Amino acid sequence: MGKNVITIPATISKMTAIPLGETRKRRVAAYARVSTDHEDQISSYEAQVDYYTKYIKSRSDWEFAGLFADEGRSGVSYAKREGFKSMIETALDGKIDLIITKSVSRFARNTVDSLTTIRKLKEHHVECYFEKENIWTFDEKCEILLTVLSSLAQEESRSISENCTWGQRKRFQDGKVSVPFARFLGYDRGENGELVINEEQAKTVRRIYGLFLNGYTTNAIARILTADGIPSPGGKPTWHGSVVKSILTNEKYKGSALLQKVYTVSFLTKEKRKNTGQVPQYYVENDHEAIIDPVAFELVQAMMDQRADRKMQYAGTGVFAGKIICSCCGGIYGSKVWHSGTKYRSDVWRCNNKYKKKQTKCTTPTLKEKYLKELFVRAFNELFKDKNAIITDFEAIKDVVFDTSELESEQVRLQIEINDIAKSVESCIALNAHIAQNQEEYRQHYESLVAKYESVSAQLQKVSEEIQQKRVRLKLTEHFLEELRKQKGTITEFSQDLLNSMVESITVYSVERIVFKFKNGTEIEMV
Repeated sequence: MGKNVITIPATISKMTAIPLGETRKRRVAAYARVSTDHEDQISSYEAQVDYYTKYIKSRSDWEFAGLFADEGRSGVSYAKREGFKSMIETALDGKIDLIITKSVSRFARNTVDSLTTIRKLKEHHVECYFEKENIWTFDEKCEILLTVLSSLAQEESRSISENCTWGQRKRFQDGKVSVPFARFLGYDRGENGELVINEEQAKTVRRIYGLFLNGYTTNAIARILTADGIPSPGGKPTWHGSVVKSILTNEKYKGSALLQKVYTVSFLTKEKRKNTGQVPQYYVENDHEAIIDPVAFELVQAMMDQRADRKMQYAGTGVFAGKIICSCCGGIYGSKVWHSGTKYRSDVWRCNNKYKKKQTKCTTPTLKEKYLKELFVRAFNELFKDKNAIITDFEAIKDVVFDTSELESEQVRLQIEINDIAKSVESCIALNAHIAQNQEEYRQHYESLVAKYESVSAQLQKVSEEIQQKRVRLKLTEHFLEELRKQKGTITEFSQDLLNSMVESITVYSVERIVFKFKNGTEIEMV
């Protein structure tokens, strides 16, 4: 007998897993997105929301399952598209049968993300409909179309991103400065987008710089501002040392601006990284009115570098934090507590390296805080005895000791020489590109020019650093003398403000020999 094949009709839809004979409304959701919060985009967003809500509800065979939307979000990544992520989760939970949206580019501009998501939805029997392209994802031929269209959407996004990047860099080249005014302390946006000083906020900025110049650490300054109820740049009640540091190191407060400090690694991920030479930077001098005197700003940077060079543990804990130096190892003294919780409690200071492993035990002593305070009172009073002589001597020598006129002339000469060498390098390269030359001779000439350029650059850097050091030292000494002038007489009690403004360091040799170095360079040995 011959074969007899009996067909058993399908009863379940392979796409929806619903019995073929069953009549049930499809649960339909819509997705709307615009990439920016510009006015014209907002109107587009509102139009999408209104259109799809009415469209779904007008169909008798559809059941409205919600409208999911993202306003002002890019389509190249899912990371910040909360509406999209919520829609996908709802669909995968079996609460949506169909998702409709305006176009493939509204759904996603990332080819991989788009196809991966659509395949995952299909596995869970959820279909997508792209109205502009008239594509239904349950159609077997749709995937190749989606691949092409998603790639085009991604390429369009890349092109837009590159155009925006070019425009931004052109603004940088033109020296156009902008800041996030809502979170930038001290300045408001002017009529033409320029930086205009906000005098009330500028008081806080000046106070921060003043406290730092008087010896307070960034963490200590943060605690003072928090205690005084001053809101942070972000409007928060609590300040952090990192925020204070960012204010102290921001060149915009001295009227200049360094542009393109960070750059975008990929238009897809929008990841930003610190620019350490990957793309050009632009430094704009005298761009706007300064809140902080440029010399004072450079003094703050020098003090920060000084602390870093000494590897000071400037946690800001304790009255002598970062000031006491161990003569044995060069380490910094830290505060400790003896007999905590008892009537014999005592605050002491000890070299932080004293008991570290693989470290030769320091011979310098542990000192009681009370004893150190008494020594400071004595040291300051010794200094105060020579107050008038110190001020008079400084006025007599400052024009000579801190004169930078010769260094500035040398700086100009070296800068001109560098520019001439740079032009010679460019001419050398251009000539080789247009006229056949002996390449060995060309290489030797080119390398000699580069070597000369590097040598002159090193000289210029050295001279510039010498100029800056003299200016910083002058400002530091003037600041010290200003504080000294305010003192009307000797003191009988310890003052932390006076310690911070007067003392640069305290070097411990022994209990009997402790040297106080004041900020004008004067050293007083207490024995």
